[in-house]
Amino acid sequence: MKIGKCRRFSRGASAVELAVVAPVIVALIMGEIEASRLGMVSQLLTTAAREGCRVAVIPGHTQGDVQTRVNAVLAGSGIAVGTVTPTCPSPYTWTTAPQGTAITVSLSVPYSQVSWLGTPFYLKNATVAASATMSSENP
Repeated sequence: MKIGKCRRFSRGASAVELAVVAPVIVALIMGEIEASRLGMVSQLLTTAAREGCRVAVIPGHTQGDVQTRVNAVLAGSGIAVGTVTPTCPSPYTWTTAPQGTAITVSLSVPYSQVSWLGTPFYLKNATVAASATMSSENP
């Protein structure tokens, strides 16, 4: 009789252990998915900023050219950054800056707009940002 009672108790204990451990494991997996997406979005924005800046430093390119390049890099990723405008130190604009002047392209997006799992519970107000700075090639 003792053997039968131990088996029933063992099966019940396994179910309780699973009920306690399963939510923790699921939460860890969901957190890893969110962290991976955050890293992916950050890397995509960095690449897009770099590519946009490459276009911005070349003489004769317009803001539309920069925007087109950034959008091309981000195409298919589900990330929309809005209007991209390169910047440089005063008194110049990025199109009139002399050779060697730093031109920066900055991009940012709220993480809640790019999360794979809907509205994130711990990165709700986070903003993913990236920028690239290169020297103007204007003569």
